[in-house]
Amino acid sequence: MKKRWLKGLVAMALMTLTITACGAKEDTAATTGSESGGKAGGGKLTVYSPNAAEINNPIIKEFQDRTGITVDLISGGTGELLKRVQAEAGNPLGDVFWAGGADSLESYKEYFQPYKTKEYDNLLPAYVDKNSYWTPFNALPMVITYNKELVSESELPKSWEDLLDPKWKGNIAFADPSKSGSSYTQLVTMLTAFGKEDGKGWDYVKKLVANMDGKILSGSSLVQRAVPDKEFALGITLEDAALRYIEGGSQIGIIYPAEGTSAVPDGAAIMKGSKNLEQAKQFVDFLVSKDAQEIVQKEFKRRSVRKDVAPVEGLPQTGDIKLVDYNFDWAATNKDEIIKKFTRITTGQE
Repeated sequence: MKKRWLKGLVAMALMTLTITACGAKEDTAATTGSESGGKAGGGKLTVYSPNAAEINNPIIKEFQDRTGITVDLISGGTGELLKRVQAEAGNPLGDVFWAGGADSLESYKEYFQPYKTKEYDNLLPAYVDKNSYWTPFNALPMVITYNKELVSESELPKSWEDLLDPKWKGNIAFADPSKSGSSYTQLVTMLTAFGKEDGKGWDYVKKLVANMDGKILSGSSLVQRAVPDKEFALGITLEDAALRYIEGGSQIGIIYPAEGTSAVPDGAAIMKGSKNLEQAKQFVDFLVSKDAQEIVQKEFKRRSVRKDVAPVEGLPQTGDIKLVDYNFDWAATNKDEIIKKFTRITTGQE
């Protein structure tokens, strides 16, 4: 199966991808039937996902080939798609929300139906939701990236604090946390690193926004491209996104901030009132199956959430990365106010 899937990944890479990447402005739907005819039963499923197309396409294709279930994929930014889930409450047009940050999913849990995956006992306890409103998919460390052609070793930032240096003014790529789930996680990570309770975290964010010189990008995919494309010298992004660009030949590097970062999982959640509930459960189970997790980790450099999958080679182990004490409940409960405050800062109201 793995050889067949790997061949499929290569084929998918050569195809023209039409699905919108995470954070894109347009909202695109794509349907792909099972090429192998699938298995008896089949059915259909609608998935909302902010994931990049290069991740979505091969995973969904493999799921369709195995099950005969046809998947409609609706792609867009995390914030945009969660608002859509909220608007469709009581009569959802989708079945599964896949790959939003767990803290973002937690803040919208009233619109999701609890489901305890059959793989639950194989998952690392640190990443699971005890109430099973969402199922973790991958652990995602947040990092600072830099373009090696624009940043010398002698001036390399090593911490969040270093981003406040005036020499980086207007040269730091960061996405709008109201539109990007990963950016929201990054914002909470920085608030936590400097003190979210005593206001010191917000003092830091105000200084950082000032040093960004008003340049807030509309989606996380734009941040991921901006540093390799030399539009910005530095960027705040996901570890796996940076690693994929490095493997593709981009001259960028990765920094794990000295004050600490986070490794919050993204996840999958079944929408309350799903019209294809059994298919939705199959999809969630597939995402955290051992072979799916092994392939995703190997091909996309995303850290697995399973106990029985070997760590990614060549990367620092999660236990060796300094992590902040990221509070899921606080991040979820206070999300609206945190985003409003960030918006007031970026618009000069604070």
